[in-house]
Amino acid sequence: MQFRQQALSKLQSPEQLDLPVRFARPQGLLVLCVTVAVMAAACFWAVTGSVASTLDAPGILTHSRGSYLLQSPVAGQITEVLADEGETLPRNSPLLKVRTETGERVVRTIDAGRLTSVTATIGAVVTTGADVASVERIDGADDPLVALLYVSGSGAASVPVGASVDLTVQSVPAQQYGVLRGKVAAVGRTAQTQQQITRFLGDAQLGKQFSAHGRPLAVLVRIERSDSTESGYRWSSAEGPPYAIGSMTLASGSVRLADQRPIDWLLP
Repeated sequence: MQFRQQALSKLQSPEQLDLPVRFARPQGLLVLCVTVAVMAAACFWAVTGSVASTLDAPGILTHSRGSYLLQSPVAGQITEVLADEGETLPRNSPLLKVRTETGERVVRTIDAGRLTSVTATIGAVVTTGADVASVERIDGADDPLVALLYVSGSGAASVPVGASVDLTVQSVPAQQYGVLRGKVAAVGRTAQTQQQITRFLGDAQLGKQFSAHGRPLAVLVRIERSDSTESGYRWSSAEGPPYAIGSMTLASGSVRLADQRPIDWLLP
């Protein structure tokens, strides 16, 4: 009987017009305000903001003129090595003495540069055209370094000249000293074969390494100079490493591509 009486009372006043109406609790109103603010901020960012995309590629620090492999013009036995690795030699400088059937011959450098490696040793027998040394073309010790990045053909198409590049140098701890700063100076137009990379860098192993995933395009990066660092180049840290960095050092580059509007990829 009690429940029946309550049901009859509710039927007599179904709208409960005599009770005050509560639209929302204070906590719900706060949540609503926050949601609206977040949505408004997201819409504003989608219209006016931008998204930075990057492209990562392996590379090496070198000089802009590259290196060359010095080959023996004669066959015979090496009797003397006339220069040491790391030495800077002028053009036509004597490097090796080779005993041939017609007498002793001297193998000379083709261009001026720094002797990066000598594969020939005293007593070794060489054939005509055999690689005996690698020489990096430089005019002097003050020649600035550049970075060469080897980018896949599809990726290189999106790399703009002037783009900022962060270079992580293999011999420099990035967490401690940061990364090198640079800008894209040029993008190659044709893909490089393993042989072309080998000839330019003067190292067959590097040619194989950079072409392992197909024929890449070379991207030339100018490294920014700085008088306030020991290395002479600009780093993301204030001072960079407390030592100089040398050429033929492996590095990896992160190229900042053109900024994209979020609305371009949010919409179908």
